[in-house]
Amino acid sequence: MPSKRNIARTSLTWVILIAVLTAIGSEIKIMPFANTTFRFGLGTIIFFLCTLIKPTPIILAGFATSIVTIIFRVFNSYLHDIPVLESIFNHLPAGLFYVLFAICLQILDVQTYREKPLKLGLLVAFSEVISNLAEQIFRFFVQTYTFLFLHDLLILLAVALLRSFFVVGIYSSILIAEQKKRVQEMLNIGSDLYVETLYLKKSMNHIETITASGFELYRQLKAQGYRAESLQALHIAQEIHEVKKDSQRIYAGISKIVGERSFGPFILSELLHYIEDGNSKYAELLGKHIQFETSIDFDFQTKEHIALLALLNNLTANAVEAIEEQGIISIAIQRQEDNTVVTICDNGKGISQNDFSIIFEPGFTTKYNVEGVAATGIGLSHVAELIEKLKGSITVESNNQYTTFKIIIPTQTIQTGET
Repeated sequence: MPSKRNIARTSLTWVILIAVLTAIGSEIKIMPFANTTFRFGLGTIIFFLCTLIKPTPIILAGFATSIVTIIFRVFNSYLHDIPVLESIFNHLPAGLFYVLFAICLQILDVQTYREKPLKLGLLVAFSEVISNLAEQIFRFFVQTYTFLFLHDLLILLAVALLRSFFVVGIYSSILIAEQKKRVQEMLNIGSDLYVETLYLKKSMNHIETITASGFELYRQLKAQGYRAESLQALHIAQEIHEVKKDSQRIYAGISKIVGERSFGPFILSELLHYIEDGNSKYAELLGKHIQFETSIDFDFQTKEHIALLALLNNLTANAVEAIEEQGIISIAIQRQEDNTVVTICDNGKGISQNDFSIIFEPGFTTKYNVEGVAATGIGLSHVAELIEKLKGSITVESNNQYTTFKIIIPTQTIQTGET
């Protein structure tokens, strides 16, 4: 774990960076009021956005920004032959603004409203107006220029609202993008877990059959007088039964996780985007140049997004693996009466006609590693089970140019999740 000293050093570096960026940004400005150095710049926008993006000691950042801004402006004025003392006197109010702005943000605890954009924008606008008014009052007493009139105050309010909601808009866009990324990751994990629950359930059924067979063997051996052997058979049956109970606990836990992380329902086109995005990255990882072409004739919400994502990801990943260096994968979703038809086509190495009848059997594979060891071959059997669970069907066609998987599932099943 990082030490407290490293954390403090990182925070201080971030505070200094905020101060420097704000000071530079404040030079991109307009000066709406005559006879004053008061300005509207990008400094406030940069300061607020930086404190939102990363946890920041706001008060410290406010004082640091105040000092750096004054130094920056005094140096700039010195280059234009303005006396240093006069320049400091002129820019002290700007330093006061950043200190007061940071204090207001801290008191109003705006960080707690990160996911409430309207309230966040209004609170920050209020903080900016208060800080600007304090700056103007300070200028009025120390620089003796005419105080602001009503229309000037309205300008302050309008600019404060504009800047605040501009930043809130940018931050919300960043937040939404991050949330979408997390949802996609969780959906992929959920789809993998969902598939595993199907096989775990099948394994439990097999375990139950083996347990019954073991107990039957115990009875037969006991009836024939083989006491030691019958007790051993009984012990094996009991141990297998314990394995089943453990599997049931695991199955219950995984099923609960999949249910809680379903994030549903989802729009079909969103799933299509996730599949394309994820497999594009997979192709890049394998060093392949693959063009994805997706199309959807009609769109709707689905409650079977986990199952659909699992089976379509599996087929698309297989298509990526089937293409040697570069190629095209097309995914199309169409309506056909009461059914939803999904076709996945690739121009990879294809499937032998002799294998058509067995490609969906558990254990079938054409994939071998560099040592010649076969893959587990459970991918397409997963797909077949998922489609069967959705009351659908799958067919495959392959020639020297293209391999096409065609899936037909009742639309109502996909929409309602009633299987």
